[in-house]
Amino acid sequence: MCTRTGGALAHVLEQQGLATVQLSSVRGHTERIKPPRALYCEFPFGRPLGKPNDAAFQRSVIMAAFGLLASTEGPILEDFPERIADATDTPMTCTLPPSFNGATSSVIDEARALRSAYERQLKRSGRTSVGITGGVETIPALLEAFLKIAAGTSPDDAGLPSEPHRAALDVRAYYEEAALALADHVPEARATESWFFQQTEAGKLLRSAQQQLIAAGRTDYLDTIVPRGQE
Repeated sequence: MCTRTGGALAHVLEQQGLATVQLSSVRGHTERIKPPRALYCEFPFGRPLGKPNDAAFQRSVIMAAFGLLASTEGPILEDFPERIADATDTPMTCTLPPSFNGATSSVIDEARALRSAYERQLKRSGRTSVGITGGVETIPALLEAFLKIAAGTSPDDAGLPSEPHRAALDVRAYYEEAALALADHVPEARATESWFFQQTEAGKLLRSAQQQLIAAGRTDYLDTIVPRGQE
């Protein structure tokens, strides 16, 4: 949930008599929305508790946030004392599995070859972010649709089940979760994103699809399929 939505929801819940505290990732948004209680954490986006696989650190963040619940007058906005910088945009080290079926397009082949890694990560973590537009079985179909868009087909006619940016999020989640099973370390926050857009066929395809849309005058898709800095 984004910082702005979380802040707005906090106001609604407080009006119903529920005490709230928010973890804020964007201090400026929280300053404007003024939720009753918020803890600003300067951590990389996507890591609201700071350090993956560090239960003690994550608990310290949660306890600092819960400590604000004792305050009955607000708005209160405090900073978590430790900052974590997003150290690098360098792609993570992750070797892609060998070709699954050379008879299909390289991007579809790549996606299918990652399925076992995705399943291992799902079993290990018990959760997935894939599913905004469909299940993991739909990933090849989403990539087929992006192949059409990159070739000049309108998004409305490409066969996507939803808006392109939502389908792109499903593809990214599938790849980035599979990468965690293939890597032997916890990567920096943006390293997985850079690996996806710079070193995988699917990432290159999404970049091509966005470039095609912008070239066709669809500037409304700017920064929606591919985040700024990865174009």
